[in-house]
Amino acid sequence: MTLSLPSRPSPSRRRLLRSAFGVVCAAAAVAARPASADPLRTWPIRIRGHELAVELADTPEARRAGLMFRRSLDEHRGMLFTYDTPGLHAMWMKNTLIPLSVAFVDAEARIINIEDMEPQTETAHAARAPASWSLEVNRGWFRRRGIRPGDRIEGLDALPLNR
Repeated sequence: MTLSLPSRPSPSRRRLLRSAFGVVCAAAAVAARPASADPLRTWPIRIRGHELAVELADTPEARRAGLMFRRSLDEHRGMLFTYDTPGLHAMWMKNTLIPLSVAFVDAEARIINIEDMEPQTETAHAARAPASWSLEVNRGWFRRRGIRPGDRIEGLDALPLNR
């Protein structure tokens, strides 16, 4: 019995095979990654010249989940909670693993009050006046930048609405 070996593929055929192999490997890598929740939209804001990219918690589901179960938060990121109507909204830290500060913000985009919050507690931290937004960042972020009640947040007037 004779065995015939296939001829060596042409350079163009080899490139095609390498491309197909790369696509298969990339698809396998994506399929092997654990599933995660859809990321929230982000929006740029600025406070006293300091920029933040904030995730928009602008649905009831996103507001309920907040930053729960996250192990870290980048120094220049935060989460902005939007409310359908201004009110004396409150935050707590149930199932939240990282220490946070929250700023309650009025309809004019001015900070009403800032509260520091401890991880995994159910202590309510509330706005001292009707708030249209709450902004959560790493604990101490506002203090380290000299940001205080009365300071204005730029970029809230152009937020995309998800209502």
